[in-house]
Amino acid sequence: MSTVFRRYIEIPVLYKIAVGFVLGIIAGIVIGGVMVDLKPLGDLFIRLLKMLVAPIVFFSLAVGAASISASLLGRVGVKIFVYYLFTTAFAITIGLIVANIIQPGRGLELAGEAKEIQVKPPPPISEVLLNIVPTNPFKALAEGNVLQIIFFAIVLGVAVALLRSSRDDRLRSGGETVYRVFDGLAESMYKIVRGVLEYAPIGVFALIGYVVATAGPGVLGPLAVVVITLYIGLAIHVLGVYSLILRLFGFSPLKFFKGALEAMATAFVTRSSSGTLPVTMKVAEEELAIDRRIFSFTLPLGATINMDGTAMYQAVAALFIANTLGIDLSIGQQLSIILAATLASIGTAGVPGAGLIMLAIVLEALGLSLTDPTVALAYGLIAGIDVILDMGRTMVNVTGDLVGTTIVAKTENAVDTKKGVWSR
Repeated sequence: MSTVFRRYIEIPVLYKIAVGFVLGIIAGIVIGGVMVDLKPLGDLFIRLLKMLVAPIVFFSLAVGAASISASLLGRVGVKIFVYYLFTTAFAITIGLIVANIIQPGRGLELAGEAKEIQVKPPPPISEVLLNIVPTNPFKALAEGNVLQIIFFAIVLGVAVALLRSSRDDRLRSGGETVYRVFDGLAESMYKIVRGVLEYAPIGVFALIGYVVATAGPGVLGPLAVVVITLYIGLAIHVLGVYSLILRLFGFSPLKFFKGALEAMATAFVTRSSSGTLPVTMKVAEEELAIDRRIFSFTLPLGATINMDGTAMYQAVAALFIANTLGIDLSIGQQLSIILAATLASIGTAGVPGAGLIMLAIVLEALGLSLTDPTVALAYGLIAGIDVILDMGRTMVNVTGDLVGTTIVAKTENAVDTKKGVWSR
């Protein structure tokens, strides 16, 4: 028995996840009722990943900020933020171009009454910025408020870095002690991640089986064109934009995607950038051979503010809803989608379904309020297939985080091209 278990452990997690994925689809079609009952096994997988999000973000960011100089932290921060904004705006533009060509929702006539949905107006930018600063860091950790955790972790990490570089022996010793404790806790989180991933095939099997069982093999139905439009846009962004960026920085896109596949598959199934973060960080270190000082800062940040797939989804969904209502959006209105979707994607939490919530903000920017029954009905159509859309957009979100981290690390000579997937 121990030999069988040992051989199972030695099988790469990615292969086991792939088997679970395929078996889940088959089971969802053949024994759908059973798979609905097995959904808690999938929920357990997501809960295990979410359990790790707050501590791994906090300890990793704190250690990352404490281990590099202020100048390096500043350089990396500026580079990754510019990359995130640039690729997000690019993703929205691609989504609008593809949607304008395919015209999802054109000719679809809405009928019936929709239940009113009350949407709060988006808060002013000043309030958004103020909310990044926690009034109680421990409350932020307890509630999993990632933006506030990131802010406090960076501030604490910089303070520890200053202590470590102090000329006072006592202060320097204290800084080293705190650094070693946090580093040990971060390593402990990585160990737990590896353990959770051994359960991943079961969780993936249950999650995919549930989706297929509840939505049915014909899940695309009359809204197939929306799904096709988004996935075409996502494919162009991944295979075109990301591949071009990687080549410009001297990387093989094929090797990159091979190394990133485990994180991409996990994101596709869990539909959570934050939930996938532990796997993403493991991939960055073991497959892409990126220095931990870099990815421990860029990846948690990306899981919170870099949402290329979500931003593209908002553009496609907004155009679909406008078409179902017989509204022709002008160039100016579509440009407002780019601005609204970029800002909304920055504020989108990396959890399943969050993009659907942020879509309401984009619609408000176009003057389409969900308090209008017809708008709410069109919105409900998108909500009905949001699971399928969420899978693809989350995978692209996580892929974008890894691409940005890889190229920023390259500019800082923090990628070991003799290790990981680059050496194969």
